[in-house]
Amino acid sequence: MYSRSQLIKKWLHYYFSASNGKGHGIHSPFVFDFVKNVLRDKKGYDHYRIIETARQKLLNQTDEIEVEDLGAGSSVIKTNRRKISDIAASSLKPAKYGQLLYRIVKYYQPKNIIELGTSFGVTSSYLAAADRNAKLFTIEGSPAIAGIARETFRQIGLDNIELTEGNFDKLLPASLARLGRIDLAFVDGNHRKEPTLDYFNQLLPYCNAKTILIFDDIHWSTGMEAAWQEIQQHPRVTLTIDLFFMSFVFFNPDINHKQLYTIRF
Repeated sequence: MYSRSQLIKKWLHYYFSASNGKGHGIHSPFVFDFVKNVLRDKKGYDHYRIIETARQKLLNQTDEIEVEDLGAGSSVIKTNRRKISDIAASSLKPAKYGQLLYRIVKYYQPKNIIELGTSFGVTSSYLAAADRNAKLFTIEGSPAIAGIARETFRQIGLDNIELTEGNFDKLLPASLARLGRIDLAFVDGNHRKEPTLDYFNQLLPYCNAKTILIFDDIHWSTGMEAAWQEIQQHPRVTLTIDLFFMSFVFFNPDINHKQLYTIRF
């Protein structure tokens, strides 16, 4: 993984070279619509407050749990016995990204959603709360963390989430076969090149023209950046949007040539 200073340099390059999303450099009607109605939607939805209250409770919990980490590991916490508050502070997605996922579900209305990496359930809650008619299937490798996520869902009152504990590599094929189709997938687990490409290739047969794949932290390491470049060049991918900390893949057949956008967020 990149060092903190390397990541800062990369982020600065992204920030000053990316499109500002206000029309400059954006020639795609689809992307313009995405920017206007999703990325720049400033409404204060009621669920934001409810979910952020749940986040704050996690940040205040000093109990320790034993964590089984099946991915690339935390860049901040190196021990398996960790405080809930420390895990929450280092691993939960910032509110702006969780709320972006909420708006994506609200706007595009995917019905079958899969998430690889539940953590404490804050991002899962944003995905599930945006449309109670959607079903979220989420997988978490650590039983202790999964237990806390279930309590998060209970507090918020979400009943459209199915959480499964275990290794993504073992659980994903059966989960996909059972679902039959994926309308949206959020991949936020094993931050390494080969597993990321493997998840992409496993998801691909279940994607349709409106499916959205979302990858977390594609600039986390040279391996993740290499995986992202391979994903972008796949022949079925028609459009990608890179927001640096979160990136999007679309298969829209109405886009007749490959479009790769980097947008400031």
